[in-house]
Amino acid sequence: MGETYSGSGVDIAAGEAAVDRIKAKVRSTYRPEVLGDIGGFGGLVSLPAGYEQPVLVSSTDGVGTKAMVARAAGRYDTIGIDLVAMCVDDIVCQGAEPLFFLDYISVGALDPEQIDALVTGVVEGCRQAGCALVGGEMAEHPGAMEPGEFDLVGFVVGVAERDRIITGDAARAGDVLIGLPSPGLRSNGYSLARRVLFERAGLALDDELFAGHSVADELLRPSVIYAPAVARLLGDVDVRAVAHITGGGIVGNVPRVLPAGVDAQLERSAWEVPRVFTEIQRHGEVSDDEMARVFNLGLGMVVVVPPDDVSRALAVLHGAGQAAVEVGRLTTGVGEGREVHLR
Repeated sequence: MGETYSGSGVDIAAGEAAVDRIKAKVRSTYRPEVLGDIGGFGGLVSLPAGYEQPVLVSSTDGVGTKAMVARAAGRYDTIGIDLVAMCVDDIVCQGAEPLFFLDYISVGALDPEQIDALVTGVVEGCRQAGCALVGGEMAEHPGAMEPGEFDLVGFVVGVAERDRIITGDAARAGDVLIGLPSPGLRSNGYSLARRVLFERAGLALDDELFAGHSVADELLRPSVIYAPAVARLLGDVDVRAVAHITGGGIVGNVPRVLPAGVDAQLERSAWEVPRVFTEIQRHGEVSDDEMARVFNLGLGMVVVVPPDDVSRALAVLHGAGQAAVEVGRLTTGVGEGREVHLR
């Protein structure tokens, strides 16, 4: 008998079965601008009405080694939320409304149930973000990946009005920093977290990290999606800068939106640092500086507004379901500035 594709480890029938399982879920994310349907060679999306000079804004990201935790726990239905969050919360920092999303899933052996669970998370993330899942790719890589292994990557396109794009150039000393809370790690710092909790502390996924919370529960806590709340804020107050706190932590991401000669002063006591970060620091004897350089420490997004807009900004964010708090101010920096001071 001659060789076949399935004999080499690629199951076309399983791929078709996986697509059949996710079709209805994908369609549930469609916005009015979606023109095509699942199964085409490309996703068709028109620009929404109301923009005078629309600018497309795009971003791509993955979930990193959080995927390894999901695989070890056998829990796949929320990590897609993290994927969407990493992408849509990037483009809203420039004032963009997310329009459509595409995902890429690579696996060692295609399991329709696993794909269904992964896409279920992506669909939920798109629903929360208000963007359409218009396409994607499932790739089976036998030999390059083991059965059960997967990687998850996403790509988002949004739109912003040209004269309302947020660059951070308008931020100035005296402006106020508002923090949007993150109850967990989102998708960042997992290499350090895994090393500390699994290798150094010898914990297992089912072990209790602290009272009532297992290691798996904390490490797989899905990311908050901030884009809708921030988008609502953009329409009501003078937002001068927005920083998504991802890889690089607070000290690495806030400077990305600061103009020259401006520093950021954050008060650690202004917000509650979730217990998971305390446990990682304790088990790993990780320094304060390293924690701030790697993790979000409980702030997933930082928004810069003028002092006169603070009350209004907090009211809007609270109305959007975000327990936002004032966490600091911008100050005059020395030289080029763009430094973050945590005290």
